[in-house]
Amino acid sequence: MQAGRSDLALEAAENLGFGTAKWREMAGVTAVESHRRGYGVTAITVSSARASAALDKPMGRYVTIDLRPYFRREPGFFPRAAECVAAELRSLLPGDIGRRPVLVAGLGNGTMAADAIGPTAVGSLLVTRHMVRSAPRQFGQFTAVAALCPGVLAQSGMETLETVRAVVREICPGAVVVIDALAASSRQRLCATVQLSDAGLAPGSGVGNHRLALTEDTLGVPVAAVGVPTVMDAAHLCPQGEGEEPLFLTPRDIDSRVRELGRIVGYGVTLALQPGLGIEDITGLLG
Repeated sequence: MQAGRSDLALEAAENLGFGTAKWREMAGVTAVESHRRGYGVTAITVSSARASAALDKPMGRYVTIDLRPYFRREPGFFPRAAECVAAELRSLLPGDIGRRPVLVAGLGNGTMAADAIGPTAVGSLLVTRHMVRSAPRQFGQFTAVAALCPGVLAQSGMETLETVRAVVREICPGAVVVIDALAASSRQRLCATVQLSDAGLAPGSGVGNHRLALTEDTLGVPVAAVGVPTVMDAAHLCPQGEGEEPLFLTPRDIDSRVRELGRIVGYGVTLALQPGLGIEDITGLLG
């Protein structure tokens, strides 16, 4: 039988007995659970090659935010969600962020809802590099943010890594933030979770379409990844036989979910990169 796929480090940890004595005895991995702005946060740090192999995740820090309270429309649900994403992302970025430009890459196919988190998030991102360059006296207090939506190989004929790396060489950013859709193994986390990591990202890995990874090693600058699971391998519900084509499921309201989640991520990344701004400031500047 084919095993179902998941991009979430937390789900990989759960498969290894997260929270049990067996998990606590695993060397090279730690986990801390907390709450921020009303949302559950689990931070997993993978610090050894053995733990990396066991979890099938590169070494690094993985932060999972549970956004289910957002969809219960609890008071202040949107600003609290964006602020939670911002705070966790800021902890993964270099401490001197703001002194050099930051490149934000929204990965995926914007014409397909389940793959459009990246481009949708960029639509809610405050892009400032051109403002800082043309009017430094008025906008010098802003972090210079550039954005890129490279599309997918079938659209451009270029690997995502090739496109992003070319832009990195041109603008010399201090960090790159990559945003992409992920795959989950749990129905409860589907379109209700954000995973952030300092280990980079391999586009398409969750659906078995592995592309060249975007990491600090391949780009030459720190890379923070932001991902939202928008698909679920059907093998988690109904195991498939060997040789069968994989089947992926999405929520029936995937279009509206992606719009909302893309806005949360876009605002969250903006708040992380522009700590002097608030939600209302960003809304006004984007308008």
